[in-house]
Amino acid sequence: MNTFGLHLRVSTFGESHGKAIGCVMDGLPAGLKIDESRIAFECKRRSGGKSEFTTQRKEVDEIEILSGIFEGKTTGTPLAMIIFNQDIKSRDYADIKDIFRPSHADFTYFHKYGFRDYRGGGRASARESVARVAAGAIAKMLLEHFGIFCESGVYAVGGIEASEIDFEYAKKSEIFALDKEVELAQKNLIDEARRSHDSIGGSVLVRAIGKIPIGLGEGLYYKLDSALGSLMMGLNGVKAFEIGLGIKSAHKRGSQSNDCMDENGFLSNYSGGILGGLSNGESIDLRVHFKPTPSIFLPQKTRDITNRAVELKLKGRHDPCIAIRGSIVCEAMLALVLADMLLLNTNSKLEYLEKIYK
Repeated sequence: MNTFGLHLRVSTFGESHGKAIGCVMDGLPAGLKIDESRIAFECKRRSGGKSEFTTQRKEVDEIEILSGIFEGKTTGTPLAMIIFNQDIKSRDYADIKDIFRPSHADFTYFHKYGFRDYRGGGRASARESVARVAAGAIAKMLLEHFGIFCESGVYAVGGIEASEIDFEYAKKSEIFALDKEVELAQKNLIDEARRSHDSIGGSVLVRAIGKIPIGLGEGLYYKLDSALGSLMMGLNGVKAFEIGLGIKSAHKRGSQSNDCMDENGFLSNYSGGILGGLSNGESIDLRVHFKPTPSIFLPQKTRDITNRAVELKLKGRHDPCIAIRGSIVCEAMLALVLADMLLLNTNSKLEYLEKIYK
């Protein structure tokens, strides 16, 4: 499936080394003011080639809007965007067209479809995520119109975790580090992995703050947390996902993890802003864990499409820590899910419809 969302539906298309990557957004309300420079800004945050801590593939990521906007506002019709691929070096993959890269989708895609686009992973490449970030920029504009804001940052690199959380600092950091006190140590770990022709895993924090309505989410089968879990786990390289206390909840008693209330509201937010699959008005707090980039430059044992054992020596340009740019993609996905839920919520009560039709 290449489409997600129920009311706000997003479909993406394109491959890593194909002509272009793009998306179509259907279900946006008419009249939303669109700042095209904001879309470019968000895509630039995600792009590589800016430092030794990310891939050296330098994509300009110029966004061309094909439809859905007139005189700077959405028209209510499908909004289509396209980003042409420019810095492509498909020759780097010619030697491995018949070889399965360890821990990549090459093996499973080949067995499912009978062939694969070996140029950078094709459709399975994280290059596709630029379309999600472009769509996420639109979703952020919708959310911000109602006072809801999304942000993200790198919490951990390897075993080096943040002690203090500062989302404003993360916006200025080369690696989107949340804690300036451990940023240098995290950078050094990434650099050491890169110089060793290896990679390192990492974790990111993502949150939504502001005027979050109570009740975003849809009953049993499209809960806010399940939708977020599905889409976050669908991102390249993500191996685990937590909300609020997350896995630590399994180590607590109810008296230690319940969010009690008084006349002023909640006294804690262990639930991460979600109760019964619905938002409770508190900040929505998520943690997403990325595996080490599987594209490393050390000799590795694998096999080819004839089932022959071979040794792989990979070439190309790859992120030494995918959590860095992955944090921006997670932020975009949070915005897209919340925008979808915001629109779905407009018919949850008769009084909402009466304001329009009566």
